[in-house]
Amino acid sequence: MAIAGGTVALGDGSEPIQGGIVVIRDGRIVAAGRGVAVPAGAQVVDATGKWVTPGIVAGFSRVGLVEVDAVDAANDVSARNSPFSAAIDVAPAINPKAQPIAVNRAGGVTRAIVAPGTAKSIFAGQGAVIDLGADMNPITRARAFQFVEFGEDGTQDAGGSRAAAHVLFRNALREAADLGRRTGVSSSGAARAATANDQRTLPLEDQPDNSLLAAGRTRPQDVLLTRFDAAALVPVLQGRQLLMVHVERASDILQTLALRKEFPNLRLVLVGAAEGWTVAKDIAAAGVPVIASALDDLPNSFEELASTQSNIGRMRAAGVHVSIGMIGDNEARQVRQARQYAGNLVAIARLPGATGLTWGQALETITSAPAEAVGLGGEIGSLRPGRRADVVVWDKDPLENGAAAQLVLIDGVQQPLSNHQTKLRDRYRTLPEGALPKAYDR
Repeated sequence: MAIAGGTVALGDGSEPIQGGIVVIRDGRIVAAGRGVAVPAGAQVVDATGKWVTPGIVAGFSRVGLVEVDAVDAANDVSARNSPFSAAIDVAPAINPKAQPIAVNRAGGVTRAIVAPGTAKSIFAGQGAVIDLGADMNPITRARAFQFVEFGEDGTQDAGGSRAAAHVLFRNALREAADLGRRTGVSSSGAARAATANDQRTLPLEDQPDNSLLAAGRTRPQDVLLTRFDAAALVPVLQGRQLLMVHVERASDILQTLALRKEFPNLRLVLVGAAEGWTVAKDIAAAGVPVIASALDDLPNSFEELASTQSNIGRMRAAGVHVSIGMIGDNEARQVRQARQYAGNLVAIARLPGATGLTWGQALETITSAPAEAVGLGGEIGSLRPGRRADVVVWDKDPLENGAAAQLVLIDGVQQPLSNHQTKLRDRYRTLPEGALPKAYDR
């Protein structure tokens, strides 16, 4: 397939290319840009007057885990009554037929980083990267990261204070280290290759094996974690699995970065980071990516007193690798709003005293940047050759509120754009008056 004649944005931070061509073969991007040749026999999609971008990557979400928040049977975000925490894996709970998946797919979202929520521990469990395709195989990468709550949310899960949350965290990793020693799995060795800046993620075959679980039967009696939870944290301790940490306050960010003094192999990703701009140089020096909330501009809590919509722009200007996520912001249903947030960052760049982004930088925060944060930049998030062909054709500039997706490809496969909302719209938009209930009669 060749998508030709449109304004092509690669999603890598570069600016849009007028009259570009995107070539797709076998579900992968072959080439994209100006002057690209259309292969003989290719199916040609005319994108003249339209925009062509990579699919949107939801930087932090819970899409696929929730239908209705208040209905326990339709909400798999957290497990209040489970004895497990770090061992929980969200992949089996993802429902590819959930209505929010279809709605957000129609909004140009093709992949999502999906995290569990905490219940009785600061450890929520292991999140996944999924696609939003109309099939029953949504998992791009299971167990892509371990998610932890620090800050105000973490204090409640830990018993009432930040100090308790850090003690709980350190104790958990020490229990994981002890379990590793009992099986001969050192927290150094192979982990030395996994440096702080190495964003490779843990292959499924390297997950904790049965020997780790069996060793749990001989653990000391004073442990706080189940053997499954301790085994799940061994890859985190070794640096083979990302540790995604929700923090907002500047001091919490610095305390999180300082954890690597005690656990040098931790591969951190910060989520939220409302006050990140105030310690941006420290984050940049640590080489830790941030998935930030883009719309925080008011002190909604005591840990967000320094909130500003310039947060992302200022962090990027300081050298932080930053992308947009939506933690605590309707992240289970409306991740398509990330486009609007990216557009806001372009607009505020024109305001005196504010720090925003260029158009290309803004698109990057919702495409390749979140993909790179979780170690999948070589697979998804841009139109660079070799990436999966997640491509969206828009009727206009996709960072404008009124833009609509007209063609969505995931792995090169065209996706349906209909959903429950569009069906209701079509049903009632032209309904004759006689078909309405009597209450609507005039």
